Amino acid sequence: MNHDLFGRCALVTGGARGIGRAIAENLLATGAKVHAVDVSIPDDADASGISFHVGDITNATAIRNLVSSIGSPVTILINNAGITRDRTLLKMSESEWGDVINVNLTGAFNMISAVAPVMVAAGGGAIVNITSINGIRGKFGQANYAASKAGIIGLTKSAARELGRKGINVNAVAPGMVLTEMAKVLPREVLDRALAETAINKLTEPNDIANAVVFLVSDAARMITGQVLNVDSGQLI
Repeated sequence: MNHDLFGRCALVTGGARGIGRAIAENLLATGAKVHAVDVSIPDDADASGISFHVGDITNATAIRNLVSSIGSPVTILINNAGITRDRTLLKMSESEWGDVINVNLTGAFNMISAVAPVMVAAGGGAIVNITSINGIRGKFGQANYAASKAGIIGLTKSAARELGRKGINVNAVAPGMVLTEMAKVLPREVLDRALAETAINKLTEPNDIANAVVFLVSDAARMITGQVLNVDSGQLI
């Protein structure tokens, strides 16, 4: 299968660490020129081969300016940035609700709004939105996060319908528990519960998500759009 992305220009949100960093590195390895936007620049940015930008995806004007400042037309967009503010509904504040929706869902909308016209002018492109299995099944204490990730699925399918005739494929990847550095310091019982849900008795790693993303933006997936690919070790079965 052809996963060669040589010459393509990719933009990854939340690309400084975790899943986003794995995606950025894997896109780079396939030949793409990779830009990553995050709230801070990692210490190893200069040696990474990735062009990092500090940016706020909730600021639509700033994002449009960022996209315009990139020398090449962005034809690959990965909406990965996200936050959590976990709390039960009875205790959740308006700001805890609003912050998560604003970053996770409105941020993805802002990115698509800024990049889609560039893709249309370039003759096409590919967008992958990172959702979550908790956006499909819900999760105790994560009403805000689950709602934002369910919204990502609706955004993905609507964008796929609207942009398909313009040569742009839009898909989503839904991780379950992923063994990022942050996840590895979670209480053991949390990881054990997630592991018990899996079908293959292993937890997903960041590169597993990245591999799915690279496939979906490659020519091997040119006939796939509007889909949600679960990469979750079978947690949702």
